[in-house]
Amino acid sequence: MTLAECLTVLTTTDSADKADELARGVIEARLAACAQISAPVTSVYRWQSAIETTEEWQILFKTTAACYEALEAHLKAAHDYDTPEIIATPVVRGSAEYLAWLTKEAVAP
Repeated sequence: MTLAECLTVLTTTDSADKADELARGVIEARLAACAQISAPVTSVYRWQSAIETTEEWQILFKTTAACYEALEAHLKAAHDYDTPEIIATPVVRGSAEYLAWLTKEAVAP
């Protein structure tokens, strides 16, 4: 697997319990090798013509490009936001051992 085929995918949700549920669901489905939940962050954004400020939990998934479509579909189905943040970033460098583990654990459907 080349580096360009490894991704980190970010989403957010409004509670620690929801973040844990999303993370566990993705890992159980083997759509990512790892999910890291960050402590609350403050998000400021425009939604329905109003500026909102919300406390959210970030989830960062370590996955492959082959798993992306299924991961995105899973997150959209499981998420309670109307328009959840789902952003994929390619991995441009990483340890060979870690990336080998990642590609072994994230299994495309």
